[in-house]
Amino acid sequence: MNKFATVAMIASVAALSACSGLTTEDRAMIEQISAQSQDAKAAAEMAAMSAENAAQSAAAAVEKANMAAAMAKSASEKADRVFQKGLRK
Repeated sequence: MNKFATVAMIASVAALSACSGLTTEDRAMIEQISAQSQDAKAAAEMAAMSAENAAQSAAAAVEKANMAAAMAKSASEKADRVFQKGLRK
């Protein structure tokens, strides 16, 4: 649930709770929905933080992989130069 949906739900709950014709059961249901909305919002925020952490970890892994590839390329080029030098002797 995005922030706009959460705000809309909370606003509708507030509007409904302002109605004087609601029964005790209606008010209890509204409170339960409001609590569930808050729980969903907290869960969405935690999921967003987890996704951000995962993205940062993935970026670090890509950077390490690129460094490893560069090191492998350098080692390969050095081995090739040594091999070519050995062939010329």
